[in-house]
Amino acid sequence: MNFIDLGAQYRAYKDEIDTSIHAVLDTSHYIMGQKLSDFETNLATFSGAKHAIGCSSGTSALILALLALDIKAGDEVITTPFTFIATAEMIAFMGAKPVFVDIDERTYNIDASKIEEKINTRTKAIMPVSLFGQCADMDEIAKIASKYGIAVIEDGAQSFGALYKGKRSCNLSVIGCTSFFPAKPLGCYGDGGAVFTSDDELAKKIRILLNHGQTERYIHKYIGFNGRLDAIQAAVLDVKLKYFNAELAKRQIIAKNYNEKLENVITPFIENGNESAWAQYCIRVKNRQKVLEICAKEGIPTGVYYPIPLHLQEVFAYLGHKKGDFEICEKISEDIMALPMSAFLSQDNQQKVIEVINKATA
Repeated sequence: MNFIDLGAQYRAYKDEIDTSIHAVLDTSHYIMGQKLSDFETNLATFSGAKHAIGCSSGTSALILALLALDIKAGDEVITTPFTFIATAEMIAFMGAKPVFVDIDERTYNIDASKIEEKINTRTKAIMPVSLFGQCADMDEIAKIASKYGIAVIEDGAQSFGALYKGKRSCNLSVIGCTSFFPAKPLGCYGDGGAVFTSDDELAKKIRILLNHGQTERYIHKYIGFNGRLDAIQAAVLDVKLKYFNAELAKRQIIAKNYNEKLENVITPFIENGNESAWAQYCIRVKNRQKVLEICAKEGIPTGVYYPIPLHLQEVFAYLGHKKGDFEICEKISEDIMALPMSAFLSQDNQQKVIEVINKATA
């Protein structure tokens, strides 16, 4: 059993993916080009954003968003301590200060009611993460940002495809970012990502930034970097995008089955008006280490997202946080674990997961 069955997905679309890749090989046009343009057009249509801009990774997408909004040394950006490091890492990489806000105990997303107290004159943006596939409380966050004249960047690395009050993740703020890492709901065969915006000027700037700040060949307007999405990855993603809605529907069915049949655990809470992309299916259990060991013995792959919150990581020691500063995310980090989840998880394999978890937690 695989945690995420990428092999089954490839076999399902093999002929189309192989044909699309070979079309790139036949043209020998590997950087930028028509394949990327076609994918970006289709990606924008799917998301609802005016512009979808492919880039080299989800991390690159975050850097591009911060650069486009002129975040610099001395600025502060509010975010969550309960996520993959890239969000806060890129804020720090820009020389800005990541300012952490604890999470909502039910959704695991940033608690919007605690954001305003962290805003000061140095605050330039809020970067909520739509964790595990469920969008953060984007309307409330937008209200707070508007009140103080600051930007919102949605980190949708795990939530591309999710719905929030009828709108797609990554089209809920001035800039949205996602990742196409292979294990994501929409993943490529290497690293990839995208930036989304409906602001023409920001889109233009982002396209310049990701190509070494060039407005034309060897003419440079900004300090940028190589953040391009290559044509082969775009070719793979464009095929997968055609089947993405169907895969999202399968994920809903699998999540519903887990919700109905798992016992003795805390299952995911989905806020009213949200539809998760189910990047991860995470439960909370008593005696997590025991449950993980039983799963390993029974051949059930699992994951832990995230065992150490960011404010307790050595790399952020300079921020001066200590254990107890963000009690909710600290508590959840001690008992959360993830179960196999993909559109290609078979009924038999899911039933085995359910039986093992129910027995282990009895």
